[in-house]
Amino acid sequence: MSRVAVVTGGASGIGLATAQHLAAAGNRVAVTDLSQERCDEAAAAIRADGDEAVGVAIDVADRAAVAAGFDRVRAELGPVEILVTSAGIESFDPLAEITDEIWDRVIAVNLTGTFTCIQHAVADMTEGGWGRIVTISSSSALSGAPRMAHYTASKGGVISLTRSMAVEFARAGITVNSVAPTVVDTPMAKQATEKGDFPGVEVIAPMIPMGRAGTPDDIAAACAYLCSEEAGYTTGQILAVSGGMYI
Repeated sequence: MSRVAVVTGGASGIGLATAQHLAAAGNRVAVTDLSQERCDEAAAAIRADGDEAVGVAIDVADRAAVAAGFDRVRAELGPVEILVTSAGIESFDPLAEITDEIWDRVIAVNLTGTFTCIQHAVADMTEGGWGRIVTISSSSALSGAPRMAHYTASKGGVISLTRSMAVEFARAGITVNSVAPTVVDTPMAKQATEKGDFPGVEVIAPMIPMGRAGTPDDIAAACAYLCSEEAGYTTGQILAVSGGMYI
């Protein structure tokens, strides 16, 4: 059955791969990200494969932008039935150097942005009696990470939010789960390496039991399953797609 899916942070990396997987499964996908141009490029690439997609610029840290963006999705595709919250940012800072501005920005995008998008999607799902929500958390929120107290706090909040929403909306036919990646070869990881904040995917990969870093498709495949009809009895779960790094 074709559903309307929204993927935040959908113009690159995990978000783009997830949008492609959901579209290939027959869903009508809204690709959202900060740049309208990049959203349009991603949506055009999906349409080139014969699938249906539109691009909608949304800054998840801006409540008004989220509201306007979801209204546009409804106008162009219909009520939202699937939501994957892939939009997120990283920051690497010693605890003593985390300023109010850095802390607020990380929380605003990763945690509050996730909450705001869920809040704007869940009414459609409740009315339709069916919904799939998948948040993107992080394996670092399960283990902790140095110089990332703000990031792990935000992603830990996403995990708690996921569990709470799963309980609240289970009787409404809505499942809420989270995928917690570990090291994934994405543009974000490359940027962190270039800045000297991360040693590099090729350095960490041998430490992973499966001997390689994750790919965006690895994460997208897990998201696509959790968004499917077959995952209707799975809710409130945190799926660590980590190559065995966290067991």
